[in-house]
Amino acid sequence: MASEATFSSFYASLRRSNSLSLLLAQVDLSGVPLVQTIASVSSEIVSCFSGVRLSFQRRNSRSLIRKIEFFLVLFQYLADSGCDQVSSTSVLCFKELYVLLYHSKLLLRYCSQSSKLWLLLQNPSLSGLFHDLSREILILLDVFPVKNLNLSDDIREQLELLHKQSSESTLFIDHDDEMLRYRLYSFLDGFENGRIPDHGELRYFFVEKLGLRDPKSYRAEIEFLEEQMVCHGSDSEPSSSVINGFVDITRYAMFSLFTFEDECVWRIEDKTKKQRKCLIAKEISDTFTTLPMDFVCPISHDVMKDPVTVSTGHTYDRSSITSWIEEGRCTCPKTRQNLVDTCLVPNRALKSLMTRWYAATGRSCASEFKGLPEIFLDSVLHARASTEANKASLSILIQNLADGSGVSAQRVAVREIRLLAKAYIKTRILLIAEVGVIPHLRRLLESENATVQENSISAIFNLSRHSKPRSMIMEEKDCLESIVSVLASGITSEARENAAATLLNLSSTQVAAERIANADGCIGSHASLLQNGTPRGKLDVIVALQNMSMYPDSCNQMVRSGGASALVGALADEDVAEKAARALALVANHSLGAESIGREESAVSGLMKLMRCGTPKGGENAVAALLQLCRGGGAVVVEKVAREPGLAGLTGKLRFTGTKRARRKAISLSQVLKGYQNTAVMPPGYRLGIIRTDVSVPISICT
Repeated sequence: MASEATFSSFYASLRRSNSLSLLLAQVDLSGVPLVQTIASVSSEIVSCFSGVRLSFQRRNSRSLIRKIEFFLVLFQYLADSGCDQVSSTSVLCFKELYVLLYHSKLLLRYCSQSSKLWLLLQNPSLSGLFHDLSREILILLDVFPVKNLNLSDDIREQLELLHKQSSESTLFIDHDDEMLRYRLYSFLDGFENGRIPDHGELRYFFVEKLGLRDPKSYRAEIEFLEEQMVCHGSDSEPSSSVINGFVDITRYAMFSLFTFEDECVWRIEDKTKKQRKCLIAKEISDTFTTLPMDFVCPISHDVMKDPVTVSTGHTYDRSSITSWIEEGRCTCPKTRQNLVDTCLVPNRALKSLMTRWYAATGRSCASEFKGLPEIFLDSVLHARASTEANKASLSILIQNLADGSGVSAQRVAVREIRLLAKAYIKTRILLIAEVGVIPHLRRLLESENATVQENSISAIFNLSRHSKPRSMIMEEKDCLESIVSVLASGITSEARENAAATLLNLSSTQVAAERIANADGCIGSHASLLQNGTPRGKLDVIVALQNMSMYPDSCNQMVRSGGASALVGALADEDVAEKAARALALVANHSLGAESIGREESAVSGLMKLMRCGTPKGGENAVAALLQLCRGGGAVVVEKVAREPGLAGLTGKLRFTGTKRARRKAISLSQVLKGYQNTAVMPPGYRLGIIRTDVSVPISICT
């Protein structure tokens, strides 16, 4: 089985790893110190695990611990007897015993710390590992240097008894544990065939047999199973898609067995937990390789199959960027810069690098392994059981939202929907959107309970990260207006900022951007958050306004509603000034935007300050904004810019020290200003393109 191969490679890697070499260096001793070290390890195993009641593998673990107890007695006896001289054969045998004890310790710890469901799924493989250790003990006893050691008669008798017991031991797989495992698979089979287990079946299995008596226990089981998929990927047995089905079935059992009114049992710690690694990954982390993030498409978050580069220099998977362009977008998804053309250049260098990486790690391009949990889970192929379990879980959650059974139940249900929507699994996202949850979330945006409102807008935000739910949110009656209302007067600052982030996601298309820009009070609420929000909220507002500026109608409405003025004011904020300058450059592409920005007293001075004191990127964005102002704002704006003292010096400095793009923009700005100055010194008739006969113009004969 694949899992057995995984454990075998695990043990083999331990022998090869540097950590084990360092470990064995401690026992590169002779005499009493060597014996005492092995006795200490035996004592640690016995003391740690002899009193632990494991959920599974109880008989196998007890048998192994009893054998280790004998080794503890043996080596304590040898240590007390003061055997100063140990032959080289004995030293080699003792070292092998040390490795065996180390493996035993890892296996016992694995069985004591793993989730119950995972141990149940691995039951036959784990039984095989215990049997392998028993056989290793037998081989070690066959060559044990009894004649070279001064052992008492009772120790010799116990040694012979242990040898006899080890020679007679056979593979033991607990029948009751196997029946439980078959029952778990029967749940999977039932969901695949449209049969949902009843309340009694779930309670018998999860509560009575597994002892999972509160939602916290179920969450721990789910997290552990998801970690196994991340750490082992397609190498795991059962397969990732099957494990994912068990995850969704466990989640359904949690929702089905516990009422939502008792909020205490559902309480989740707000503190972000560090992602736990499974035991094997922790012990041999050097054998697991993380997928380079450069291999992941920024649009689909899947591993790229055909990487191509657009005119801005960024790389995407061909299918993803093609869909992006076919939807009517003309910008780079990462930078939001306008694409000069739609040519897609194959990134052969990255393709070659990916091929070499796959060859070096032994993985194929179709591997499900990913570097991050959310990215990996997105690639899992969902079985029908997983889909049906998700539908059943969501029906319970929606029922608790729709029935109005109390604020406590609503708080629990909407929080669970938020957590489900947060997981980057396309099928689940589509299910959440399609089973009718959006109308309930929209209604809860009007809740007077801060937690309910915050979780509702957070759930909508999580859904808005994906194209199909995004369109469904925009089509839902009054949903956009409710989101704007939360942005304007949400109970908590977190709710207001999540509303801004949601509108940012929704503004990705022209139709949506125009609707958002025309929504009553939307731009004003953005401007207010840009003044009083946190840096994260301010950045979301700036990018949202930037998205609206990409289309003429939405940009004009945004400018008329005060969006351009808000961006100019953001230039005074060091945290967001660089992004604000970039947004102003895009707004100034439109004549109304350029004229509006030009009328702001602090616009030019704020951009010049960014050129003088900002980062290279900030200077680049600032000079680009000034150039667009001069090109689109007319003679009045050009004159205002040209009269700013010190601008020529800053522009000249950027021409030599700025980024490549900044140098190009600085040269263009200098030419525009020089053209204006040349026009300014001409007689009025020349500036208007009219030949005046009543004006005397000196003629120079100098070349």
